[in-house]
Amino acid sequence: MRIGVTYDLRSDYLALGLGEEETAEFDSEVTIAAICGALEALDHEPVRIGGIKRLAERLVAGERWDGVFNICEGLKGVAREAQVPALLEAYDVPYVFSDPLTLALALDKGMTKRIVRSAGVPTPDFALVNCADDIGSVDLPFPLFLKPVAEGSGKGVSAKSRVADRAGLSRVAKDLLARFHQPVLVETFLPGREFTVGIVGTGEDAAALGVLEVVWTDKASAHGYGYENKEHFEDKMIYRLAEDRAADEAADVALAAWRALRCRDGGRVDIRFGGDGNAYFLEVNPLAGLNPDRSDLVFIARFKGLSYRDLIARILESFVRRHARAGGAD
Repeated sequence: MRIGVTYDLRSDYLALGLGEEETAEFDSEVTIAAICGALEALDHEPVRIGGIKRLAERLVAGERWDGVFNICEGLKGVAREAQVPALLEAYDVPYVFSDPLTLALALDKGMTKRIVRSAGVPTPDFALVNCADDIGSVDLPFPLFLKPVAEGSGKGVSAKSRVADRAGLSRVAKDLLARFHQPVLVETFLPGREFTVGIVGTGEDAAALGVLEVVWTDKASAHGYGYENKEHFEDKMIYRLAEDRAADEAADVALAAWRALRCRDGGRVDIRFGGDGNAYFLEVNPLAGLNPDRSDLVFIARFKGLSYRDLIARILESFVRRHARAGGAD
């Protein structure tokens, strides 16, 4: 197959003057080269496209592909991750990973939690702070955990995210409102083990690839798997494959959320245990990072004895299978 590859290159946005944290979700040249190399090794022809504006130019010019491997995060708007697949659907070009509805929904952690909760998936109690006036109406027991409602890569999550009283709630919520210009998600803090579950497949074909436990070292920022811990994980985090009963429970909750949100092909679901010993859904990443040296989904595959090419092959197998079932329509 001739497969287009859509992506946002971090270096391009840094060159435009955006900061390190602002560009945390975007990809490196290493990642794009690895994806294209894996596609070539699988006997496909990768075609580098880039971001949505380059994609639009090439579509208007009449260029087409058998499929598009889409990892574009987007820059503007709460539906930024949905923009490329929406454009591809308009031009009837099939693509890997989730559709616009799921991507737009998954970026908004509050809306996502409402959907999974309605589907019977356990998730911690939460409230949304849309403006400073909402802070006083938060009626949840402390401690609480705060983060921007629509960011990825741990942006806005730090040691300050866990608050023990109303003064801390007010201080951190106001800071996040000012920095990220979006609502703040306030959740009941879960003190237990944290896992991220790699998933490959779609619907009933979806399966847990593996369960990675995320463990903090004494050099990590406390309490949250946030930007600093993710960006500088080498001396802050320990990743280990979990295969115990808790991991099985985490995988079950993750798969239930994955299916409820209609995620496709591959990604990750973050799970944390509460003080009651039960697993709870935190958030889903239907466009999980694929950096060969830094990304959790790749770590999970490696722990399970899979090469990078094997991981990309499994993701593509899901895409091809569901595309065929849909009669050639995405």
